[in-house]
Amino acid sequence: MATQSASPIAPQPDEYNPYYGRYISLVSSNDNDIVSTLAQQISATRQLFEHLSEKDGEFRYAPDKWSVKEVLGHVIDTERIFLYRALRIARNDKTPIEGYEQDDYVRYGPFHSCRLADLIEELAAVRHGTVCFFRSLDEEAWGRRGVANKNEISVRAIAYILAGHELHHRNVLQEKYLARLNANR
Repeated sequence: MATQSASPIAPQPDEYNPYYGRYISLVSSNDNDIVSTLAQQISATRQLFEHLSEKDGEFRYAPDKWSVKEVLGHVIDTERIFLYRALRIARNDKTPIEGYEQDDYVRYGPFHSCRLADLIEELAAVRHGTVCFFRSLDEEAWGRRGVANKNEISVRAIAYILAGHELHHRNVLQEKYLARLNANR
């Protein structure tokens, strides 16, 4: 298996839909090894949930918002979908990749019946697969571009989007969920 030839620099704005800039901007501009960032994130995310009970996993900060478990399920699903996109593009598959409706994935996902601890383990397992995949890429694969959800995107951008997506949801969980749960204790 090939090894990563060099840590990719942050993607340029023409490598992704501007919507994803909100996630990419969360990844440190000093980060010169996105694969290590992806690997290290999971421990910080796990720590966030160390003291939560199963009941806490059902918490919603507002009636129309996802529960803690649904947020985790969304992060897991998104990781899988974006990794699939990265795989197809890295392998030079030129077939356009369709988008997905995140709210439907949460609505029809089994997250409410899953144990919180199992979702955390699943997230760690999925991220481990993500890290292994990105670690295997050569320089040429990192720069490949394809079309996903009707927009051009690079493999490099997908790696940064995944890191930023996890950070975004970790911040939301800390600010809107865990802060309120802790205030109610």
